[in-house]
Amino acid sequence: MQLINRFSLTRLLKLWHKLNGEAAYERYLAHWQALHAETDERPLSRKAFFADETQRKWNGIKRCC
Repeated sequence: MQLINRFSLTRLLKLWHKLNGEAAYERYLAHWQALHAETDERPLSRKAFFADETQRKWNGIKRCC
């Protein structure tokens, strides 16, 4: 019974991280590692990543009219 509850809790937490955007930073790091790790640049910090995402999401025209 505890194994089922632990498994369910783990899946629920993973779903929560996907829904609230926290998993985006992990996806960004995986992408950066796969495509940009050989450059001299460093990946964005978590704080800088979410600041950039907020700017991208809320700045500019986002409607048709």
